[in-house]
Amino acid sequence: MTATTLALPTIDLDELIARGSLLTRVDRKYALAAGDAAMALDLVDGATTRVLEIGGRTDLGYTSTYLDTPGLDSFLRAARDRRRRYKVRTRRYESNGACFLEVKTRFREHTVKTRLPGQHLHDGRLTAEGAAFVADTLADAGVSGVDVASLTAALRVDYRRITLFHEPSRTRVTVDSGLAWWDVRTGGWLARPELAIIETKSTGRPAGMDRLLWSLGHRPDRISKYATALGAMHPHLPSNKWRPVLKEHF
Repeated sequence: MTATTLALPTIDLDELIARGSLLTRVDRKYALAAGDAAMALDLVDGATTRVLEIGGRTDLGYTSTYLDTPGLDSFLRAARDRRRRYKVRTRRYESNGACFLEVKTRFREHTVKTRLPGQHLHDGRLTAEGAAFVADTLADAGVSGVDVASLTAALRVDYRRITLFHEPSRTRVTVDSGLAWWDVRTGGWLARPELAIIETKSTGRPAGMDRLLWSLGHRPDRISKYATALGAMHPHLPSNKWRPVLKEHF
């Protein structure tokens, strides 16, 4: 899908972080066929939108490893729509090798992401510094009852990402494709090369990409790169909230 973004002006990572980090935000996600996502990118207005470029590339490789308790507490809170939900993951950027430990918490429609630079996952478990960071972040967000010491690597996902920045609203859009998952605990594997996930990240009001997708007949979907994929790989797990996406794309 990179060819569709070459006509857009670029933005570097430092400027994107400074102007559009949006660590507290409202997310809207769309699960589309890769061809439909490419069509949407073709229609993006180059006068108002820039594309993230690092090292001369606009399609950037990412690896995320999600952690969960032995009882899948993080997954089950999402599956059962608990008011206070969380995800703990590490993320590695292929472009520069940078690593982060990230905690995402959600209360109602707002998502907050907090991150700690560095590699804090060794042999599938958090380092002492990483565990303390996760515990403090969850406590600050009002998320209780999580046995942080029991968190271990559960699912890894590799994908390519295009990131857009809309200048007037300072909103971001990510387009993920080439998705492949590995269940760290069982060795199971799942790939969906025909799937693209578009996510808009704003302060609340719909972004330009939201309106564009709506005009093309697409509406927000319930999908999580962690929980939906885990539900697809393990049909015995509760996954009713993701049933439409599972039926269409998995």
